[in-house]
Amino acid sequence: MRLGLAANQLHHNHDDAALFRWLRTCGTGIRELDLGLHAVGRTHDAIVRAGCLAGHSGLCRYPNGREGGLMKLVAEVVGLPESGRALDGAIYLIDPVDPSSIFPEAVALKRQCVIHGKPFISTVASARDWIEMERIHAGFAPDPGADSLHALEAQILALIAHDAMKPQMLAYAAEHFDLLSRFARRIATGTTGQRLNELAWSRGWPRQRAWVDCYRSGPLGGDAQIADLVLERRCQRAIFFEDPHVARQHEADIQLLERAVTTVTDEAVCMTSPRVAARWAEAVRRRARGE
Repeated sequence: MRLGLAANQLHHNHDDAALFRWLRTCGTGIRELDLGLHAVGRTHDAIVRAGCLAGHSGLCRYPNGREGGLMKLVAEVVGLPESGRALDGAIYLIDPVDPSSIFPEAVALKRQCVIHGKPFISTVASARDWIEMERIHAGFAPDPGADSLHALEAQILALIAHDAMKPQMLAYAAEHFDLLSRFARRIATGTTGQRLNELAWSRGWPRQRAWVDCYRSGPLGGDAQIADLVLERRCQRAIFFEDPHVARQHEADIQLLERAVTTVTDEAVCMTSPRVAARWAEAVRRRARGE
């Protein structure tokens, strides 16, 4: 398995920066998985200087961002037929106030991951969560250091879906209803929340209780309301099924939620692909069963 890797300067410019916190926590898992990390220039160089993955053959250097390194990651997420090279997803640890995080290649990296159903990982918590998910699928014993990520009964989950993705969100909730019901609380924007509640009531959830607490619709500020909960560290996980093929009239609101997630990088997990969300759900079940 191969992932693209990039981190804005804030996340690798000192010994306790986000990139190194992740590598210290997940270095063993990276080696167990024999994970290929195809890192943009300065990110790669910072890892080498810190000695975090010394001797790991899967660490590869790409050009610096100014020289097209991030653009190459985008192309390889899509796949290069002439060489057969393809990345299985990308980790991009984002500093939300770094202008480069909204450069075209940065936006395209996320968009192409979403289009191709591949993980796009933008926070330390998401990167930790993904490593544990893949470890479980590979048959390794659960890492006790990831127990807090799996304490669903103490977490608030946001369920968000653009119009074209609402059927997939409903199908996902129906398939994983019991698992999602373990969360302390579920929240959603407008129409998505209403439809999820109707689904829950059809499954026997008490009608006098909402399965999902509904906030405003996205265009009317629901994304901003949920972003505030994320910033207050009261919402720990978001499953956000985005439609990358349509213009988003409330783009600024969506970006606000995305920026909130990356602002609290150690606390917030966000999944944007139905395929990744389904794989996570199966890993949670296997981990709980001790498989």
